[in-house]
Amino acid sequence: MSKREYPQQQGLYHPDQEHEACGIGMIANINGEKSHAIVQNAINILCNLEHRGGQSSDTSTGDGAGILTQIPHRFFLKQCEKEGIILPEAGKYGIGMIFMPQDYELRMKTKEIIKQIVEEEGQECLGWRPVPVNDSFVGKVALKTKPVIRQVFIAASENLGDRMALERKLYVIRKRIEMVMGGNEDFKDVYFSSLSAGTIVYKGMLIPEQLDSFYIDLNHPEFKSALALVHSRFSTNTFPSWQRSHPNRYSIHNGEFNTLRGNVNWMRARQTLCSSPYFNEQELQKVLPVIDESGSDSSMFDNCFEFLHLSGRSLAHTAMMMVPEPWVNDPTIRKEKKDFYEFHSTLMEPWDGPAALVFTDGRQIAACLDRNGLRPARYYVTKTGMIVLGSEVGALDIFADDIIYKDRLRPGKMLLVDLEEGKIIPDEEIKMQMAKELPYKDWIEDNLLDLEDLPAPSLPEQKLTKEQFKEQQLAFGYTTEEVQKIIKPLATEGKDPVGSMGYDSPLAVLSKKPQLLYNYFKQLFAQVTNPPIDAIREHIITAARTTIGAEGNLVDPRPESSRHIRLETPVLTNNELERLRQQKLVEFQAVTLPILFEKSGGPEAMERELEELFVKAEQAYEAGATLLILSDRGVDETHVAIPALLAVSGLHHHFIRKGTRTKVSILLESAEPREVHHFAALLGYGAEGINPYLALRTLEDLIEQEDIVGISYEKAEASYINAVTDGIIKVLSKMGISTIQSYRGAQIFEAVGIHMDVIDRYFTRTSSRLGGIGLDIIAKEAMMRHEQAYPERKTGDRFLEAGDEYQYRANGETHQYNPLTIHTLQHACRTNDYQVFKKYTSLLTKETSNVQSLRGLMEFKKRTPVPIEEVETIEEICARFKTGAMSFGSISQEAHEALAIAMNRIGGRSNSGEGGEQVSRFVPDENGDSRRSAIKQVASGRFGVTSHYLVNADEIQIKVAQGAKPGEGGHLPGKKVYPWVAEVRGSTPGVELISPPPHHDIYSIEDLAELIYNLKNANPMARISVKLVSAVGVGTIAAGVAKGRADVVLISGYDGGTGAAPKTSLKHTGLPWEIGLAETHQTLLLNGLRDRIVVETDGKMMTGRDVVTAALLGAEEFGFSTAPLVVLGCVMMRVCHMDTCPVGIATQNPELRKKYMGDPEHVANFMRFVAQEARELMAELGFRTINEMIGRTDVIEAKQAVDHWKAGGLDLSALLHQPDLPEKVGRYATVKQDHELKNTLDYTELLPRARKAIESGERVDVTTAIRNIHRATGTIIGYAVSKKYGAEGLPEDTINFNFQGSAGQSFGAFIPKGMTLKLIGDANDFVGKGLSGGKIIVYPASDSTFIPENNVIIGNVSFYGASAGEAYIRGIAGERFAVRNSGANIVVEGVGDHGCEYMTGGRVVILGETGKNFAAGMSGGIAYVLNEDGKFAERCNAELVHMQPLVEPGEMEDLRQMIEQHVHYTGSKNAKRLLDNWKIYSAKFVRVIPKAYLKINERINKLQESGMARPEAEMAAFEESKMATGKA
Repeated sequence: MSKREYPQQQGLYHPDQEHEACGIGMIANINGEKSHAIVQNAINILCNLEHRGGQSSDTSTGDGAGILTQIPHRFFLKQCEKEGIILPEAGKYGIGMIFMPQDYELRMKTKEIIKQIVEEEGQECLGWRPVPVNDSFVGKVALKTKPVIRQVFIAASENLGDRMALERKLYVIRKRIEMVMGGNEDFKDVYFSSLSAGTIVYKGMLIPEQLDSFYIDLNHPEFKSALALVHSRFSTNTFPSWQRSHPNRYSIHNGEFNTLRGNVNWMRARQTLCSSPYFNEQELQKVLPVIDESGSDSSMFDNCFEFLHLSGRSLAHTAMMMVPEPWVNDPTIRKEKKDFYEFHSTLMEPWDGPAALVFTDGRQIAACLDRNGLRPARYYVTKTGMIVLGSEVGALDIFADDIIYKDRLRPGKMLLVDLEEGKIIPDEEIKMQMAKELPYKDWIEDNLLDLEDLPAPSLPEQKLTKEQFKEQQLAFGYTTEEVQKIIKPLATEGKDPVGSMGYDSPLAVLSKKPQLLYNYFKQLFAQVTNPPIDAIREHIITAARTTIGAEGNLVDPRPESSRHIRLETPVLTNNELERLRQQKLVEFQAVTLPILFEKSGGPEAMERELEELFVKAEQAYEAGATLLILSDRGVDETHVAIPALLAVSGLHHHFIRKGTRTKVSILLESAEPREVHHFAALLGYGAEGINPYLALRTLEDLIEQEDIVGISYEKAEASYINAVTDGIIKVLSKMGISTIQSYRGAQIFEAVGIHMDVIDRYFTRTSSRLGGIGLDIIAKEAMMRHEQAYPERKTGDRFLEAGDEYQYRANGETHQYNPLTIHTLQHACRTNDYQVFKKYTSLLTKETSNVQSLRGLMEFKKRTPVPIEEVETIEEICARFKTGAMSFGSISQEAHEALAIAMNRIGGRSNSGEGGEQVSRFVPDENGDSRRSAIKQVASGRFGVTSHYLVNADEIQIKVAQGAKPGEGGHLPGKKVYPWVAEVRGSTPGVELISPPPHHDIYSIEDLAELIYNLKNANPMARISVKLVSAVGVGTIAAGVAKGRADVVLISGYDGGTGAAPKTSLKHTGLPWEIGLAETHQTLLLNGLRDRIVVETDGKMMTGRDVVTAALLGAEEFGFSTAPLVVLGCVMMRVCHMDTCPVGIATQNPELRKKYMGDPEHVANFMRFVAQEARELMAELGFRTINEMIGRTDVIEAKQAVDHWKAGGLDLSALLHQPDLPEKVGRYATVKQDHELKNTLDYTELLPRARKAIESGERVDVTTAIRNIHRATGTIIGYAVSKKYGAEGLPEDTINFNFQGSAGQSFGAFIPKGMTLKLIGDANDFVGKGLSGGKIIVYPASDSTFIPENNVIIGNVSFYGASAGEAYIRGIAGERFAVRNSGANIVVEGVGDHGCEYMTGGRVVILGETGKNFAAGMSGGIAYVLNEDGKFAERCNAELVHMQPLVEPGEMEDLRQMIEQHVHYTGSKNAKRLLDNWKIYSAKFVRVIPKAYLKINERINKLQESGMARPEAEMAAFEESKMATGKA
């Protein structure tokens, strides 16, 4: 596959960062009968999934569509006769579907090469057939790159025994052809869509409806198949790529593999050691490399799947290896399956990430879902013998009375259709069959060891004197800040410590101090194209366990392949490391390799020792060593430690290049690592076990000094290791990775400030786009730390440096916010003195202090100025200003409202943040001020997000990530949930609130497009904005956001952030906005999308110069967060998360709020000052408007006179790159996005018929059909109701819509009170999203013959963020039902995994089974679960909830009435059965109620009974709860 259809790497754009998502479908006759109807129906499915695919800027060019079928033998017999080709019997020949060059000569040469290779492999090339196509409908962009498409027919030689032997031979032929073609630019367009004896793929850069018009074959009545797989692609780019269309050769895939880098690295390391009974040695060499690394993640998965399958494994076995269930922490998985998974975990790591997969060899079809169920996959089985599976139901019309059952793929589960046997094999049966094929239990018991199984070691005496201990700390750069604020809390509090107010110290490469190498690496995180996961609440799907030891042969494993040592955590105590070092087992020979260099040799000595390390490690391996322990023990006056990360990664890549990486395990014994990021980086670059001996010795010292009291060293050590392990899991979960095994070696980092020479040699394939320091500076930094420990002249007692990473200290690291800048800024804005403001900006922009930021390395070129009078006004510039998203809850009401008033005064926009907003603020004050936030944020917690809230917005911002902690959720502790905060958020005072890490309705780019569409329906007048965080690849994500039809994209810098965040995230996750903004602008330009979308940036924006720089890099709107808070009085105490803000800003405490002295006019002054300074710079540069400046990086140059010992190697040319494009390409937003609202069912049919109800409140009843293409049905009507009637809505049942069919996604999203939506049929994902008082009823058609309570009737993530209303669902719902429900009352007859997660209010009644992990993170509301099988407790996450029987008569009656209503609305026989036997079944209900919620409600009720009014009772109960928490 070729990436050459994409633009070449240029500037900050790289084709490797492309992402994709899609809609998938599968249809088959279970009995294996072939028919043309299967092909026709598959194409219908594809066309009805068109909204899940993407289109280019040329709307007739799709991102890709295709179909995989069995080879229609009779069809090809007739067609080949016309070409003079005589085909042998079916299964005795293969067909290659080939994209070929448009050039005739090259095409002829291609045919010659293919024929020659076929014959060399002993097979016969029967001939070629031109594939008939009709390209008159194809878009201009697709036509430009359309290949010539041919079919080649290859007959099997007689010595090939069966079809699998032929498939293997065809595989060898294709791999050989790819190898020859891949290295030659002339043949870049040659690509095999398929080459098989059983299946064939027709695909292209098409939109779904073009597929059968383009490929004429597909319309022929003899084109028959028993199966078909279809795929509609949504790419984040608009670049033409016929090759990247799907299906792949074996599979279709909806999702993204987050572990791809590691999977590919490890396969590269394993492949040379493979041997197989199905391929001889020569053939194996011909098929290497297994993975074509120029392909997409889906195609690379397909490459690996193909190799494993053809090497002897069945489809099911291969899938179980590559996409295993989450078996480590799930007690419900049978032991046989656990043994299977554990054995295979010693062979390879999971391919992890959201994935719905279907794969086939033409005889069987298997489908499976990722371990967390993050993609939809629903299916029907019919009486006529069909199975229909896809991303959505309703993509194919099927009569209700023909359906035997409706189901879904469950998380980690599999479905297998055997067309030869004519049956469906369910998950448990097929997996148990695989698990029992071989004695995996015996193999594991005989070979797999626990660390504790090894003999106890004799611990060497390594006790340091006090002076030696201090020297070691100094030599490795320890500071008092690190010891007290990082190491100590990890041991005493058992978690990664929290900070706030962002990070305003310099990047490591701009720091004036020596920095540890880890600090040059930034963690990557998931945003949009795949979700982060909640490692705390969804612990069941994570795994810290790994194994070490030599891997066996991947394709022909033996019992001894599992001869490994199991590690429950990769963080090792001294004792555990010694066990490994001292054991004498022949398979685990250990050798210790020093990572030290002679100080006297200088930087050159470090490089020499690194190379020597690689030689010694190789020699040790050849001598039989398996465990290589890299150790920096032995640092003294003459020996300096090589940075551990450099040594580990360098050795890891050395062994990969040698092809022997899987035969050794790299362990580290080091004084360096002490915080979570250090461990994560080491694991990400290949370490398999880490012993942080000096961090552990530091803990011991803290206990000896009585700095830590009341805890033994053993407990402190265990707590530290557990906290670090949990922290590592959290880091990898930010990327959507579930297991440390998959994260190991995955290199999920970007380097900032390291030269490519270093990267290529030691951190191969890591992004480092700005250059930076070389090995000489890395060595110098190590030597500078060493000098602190061993100075030439020793003085008396020496102390650790105080440290100033997170808090300003005089004479320490430069901070942008320091006492002088804070005081000067506040004085300027309070006195409205622009000259004082200029003093403030000069403090930030003078060279000596501003080298800490990338923009400080830039200067503006001299240009012809214009008079300032000609520059656009302060008011026009202020209209582009915004304040950042700070929630009511994180900051006080006074501060929150001050920001809104200030921004409304100047014509800018304030942002509500994610905490909702009081309805009273939507109405202007008597003095004309408005406290209404123009931007309403929709974050993962959906707090306060109702139809009325959304209607009162000029802009709606989807917060995908935030700069301070991208990839993480939020947590508002109960002590900060004051009654007024709880009221706005729809929760309970004193009860904690959790925002999930992901939006549970955004697991992919097409999900984001759906949410954008939903919100545009909820308020057609508002702009829809998407907030991203700067990171490598953010430009490509932004292109996808633009294709998803957002109006604005915000690129947030890592250093911003006003809220609480783990210190690991504050410092080590995300990039400066300068990089992300420039990449976004460049990528949007290359895609021809820049004129479709407004680009905004924020993150420590402080001056007019910052605004001008941002505009020149590509922004047209600008956000400010920290600076406005400083103007209101913030003094950067950084205690926001503790509710102790001394100036009344970041607190809800009424006493502290009295100290608030802020004034909206001060913020307005600040904004005007920034605008005025920007105007002055614009005049200097000769620009009259902001629009003229956007993207004009030619006006910026790198400062030549920067005096900084590390910054010299930085290269800003990629940042300042200007893509070479025609003048006509738009450079800023001028084209309005078309959200196609006029095509909605609401607009075309429902709105006209509901007009009377909206205008006068008259009752209306409407009946109509609905299809899966009708999305967000009812939402525009809800907008009209909320717009006119406000939060109250209309009287119940004023607007009644009755639908029949399969509803599209987001049915009934955000509908307010007065609306009732009844659906006879079924629905897709996101039913009742944001339900705001309306009523939703769903039940099957009356002529259905299946039992509703046993069948899936609505999709995943239904009633997410519902705040009010009711719903009755006769049937089963999918995964994550009623997530973050805060007030709706819902009855349903069964739910999938993670039901009622994060719920804060409302009532949910479940008249059937739940999936796993029910009630995780649930902090409010009550769920009533029918526990007929008595096993509900196994499926419930009891961390926060009680499981109780129902005893209170009033509550029992309320439950009965809800079930009666369910029977009334849906006719449920299941519910009727329960009511008819109420005495029996009422005792089988389990009441699931959060502990804290129950406790505080009981107290509120008692206080009310004593005579208190509800508000006073809530406040009193809250204060009691807060005091109790403080004492605890």
